[in-house]
Parts: sequence; structure tokens; C-alpha cells
Amino acid sequence: MNNLTILVPAYNEEAVLQQLYDRLTNVIENIPFYKFEILFVNDGSKDNTLSIIKKMRENDNRISYINLSRNFGKETAMIAGLDYAKGDAVIILDADLQDPPELIPEMIRYWEMGYDDIYAKRKSRSGETWFKKWSSSAFYRLLQKMTRIPIQKNTGDFRLLDRRCVEALKQLRETQRYTKGMFSWIGYNKKEILFDRDPRAAGETKWNYLKLTDLAIEGITSFTTTPLRLSALSGVVISFFAFIYMIWIIVKTLVSGEPVPGYPSLMTVILFLGGIQLISLGIIGEYLGRIFNETKNRPLYFIDEYNNEKESNQSSASMNKVNQDHQ
Repeated sequence: MNNLTILVPAYNEEAVLQQLYDRLTNVIENIPFYKFEILFVNDGSKDNTLSIIKKMRENDNRISYINLSRNFGKETAMIAGLDYAKGDAVIILDADLQDPPELIPEMIRYWEMGYDDIYAKRKSRSGETWFKKWSSSAFYRLLQKMTRIPIQKNTGDFRLLDRRCVEALKQLRETQRYTKGMFSWIGYNKKEILFDRDPRAAGETKWNYLKLTDLAIEGITSFTTTPLRLSALSGVVISFFAFIYMIWIIVKTLVSGEPVPGYPSLMTVILFLGGIQLISLGIIGEYLGRIFNETKNRPLYFIDEYNNEKESNQSSASMNKVNQDHQ
């Protein structure tokens, strides 16, 4: 009998957890020949998320949980869940029920057919503003043009991953994480299924525009160096035209005897070139900052508690323990 892990990152989701559990149990109880683990990753919630999960575990031994020592962000919460997942495949599902658990049987059917990564692509996105939809579409178009990796458009983290995909992702330990790009980077045999995305079942979204912008920057800087190349190319082009302009001024002065153009034109050129330089330095700084963070070689996360047991987080944090458990 195959084991399947349903991985649910959760941050301040007390309002929706019971609905999530009810819908999940209705789905998995109708799937024979599989044993399920429902693995919650509590990402430093400030509400009653953890206590609700613990009560659920008391009544259902299929539930496991990881309590991170603080809020590390969803990207890190997912890799923590993958480190601890015991299933032959892992289904990643958001707690807000925007991604319907009812798609899980279809994902399993495609997995049984030999696909390694069955991902859900959104046909529509209810409950989102037109600006969020437009900006998301524009970002993915831009990212697809800037990188050689085929980034999946209109897809999130809702997917089924075969164990070999999970093991591949566990090897990617960078601190600046853009998991949506990592799913594409590792490759393997992928299958798309379409669905209509629902609005949140309850609670408020944790992704404001500032966090989405930060995630977009992570995606671009994690999977392409095109901004650096564009910066260098812009410098070459602008320097060329500046040189031509300089020659024109010199020739004009020598031929007509007119003085060099004055303060306004000079300041315009200086301010324009200074702006380009600052933009280029900012782009370089983004990449340099990521290099700085990676060279620290810090653990990605610390576990406060795993299934009612306190974690010591000694010797490379919890990875050694997890690997020993699997072996």
C-alpha cells in the first residue's frame, strides 16, 4: 500500500482549518489502497492555528505537524515539510482552500500512469482584483522571456510530486527560495490539470503587494542573470551615444567657434547617466545581497516541535535526523 503525504503550510489559518480538514477527509476516505499522512507546517502562527492542529491530531493519527521556531515564510515552510514528509509522493496544498482538495484523486490517477509532477493550472482566479491578475500575468510573461527554464504560467504550489522529485528539491538548499521556479528547474515528467480557483474560504490573504513584489524579485534573481546583462548592455549603448554627442560638441565648437552648450544640457546628461548608474548598481546590489546571504551557510529553518516532541536542532539542524529516519 502506497503512502501519500498531504503537505499543508499554515500561517494564521485558524478560521479555515476545520473546513480544510472536513474536505480533506471526505476526499481521502474515498481513495482506496492508499495510506495518507496530513502534514501541517505551522509557520510561526500568532493565532490558535497550532492548538487546533494538535486537537485534530488527538482525534486522527493520520495528522502530523511541524511547528517552526518562528515565521520563516511559506517557501521555507514547504522545504521543511518536504524534509519531514514520509509519503511515496507529496501533495502540496494551501490551507486557504483556494486550491480544491477534490482534485487529489485526479492527480493520483496521473501519478499511477507514470507522471512525476502533476500540477494544477488555474483557468480562472475568483476573488482577486484585476490588477493582481494582470500583474501576475505580466510577471510570468517577463520571467519566461528572461530565463531559459520553462516557467509554468498561472500555476502555484498545488501539485503532486513523486518521491524522486521530492528528493531532488531537498537538495536545493539556497536561502533565497523561489519554489515555483525550482519545480520547473528539476525537470521530470510533468502533467498539467486545469481548474477554476476559488476565493479564500475564510480569513485574510497573507500575500500583500509588497510581499508579492519581493517574491517576484526572488523569482527573477534566482533563475536568470538577464538584468545584469541588460545593465551592461545599457551602459555600452548609453556610453556610445554619449561619446558621439561629445564628438559633435567638439566639432561644432571648432567649426563655428560657438561655446560649449551650457548648464541645462550638461545637467540633463549628468542626471540621466547618474540615474542609469544607480539603477545598474541597484541590480548588482540585489545579486550581491543574495550571494552574501548564501555565503553565511545558515540552516534554512529551526523546528520547535514535531508531533509533540521538542526538537534539539543540533548538528545541521533537523536534516540529519530526517535522513536517518528515512534510512
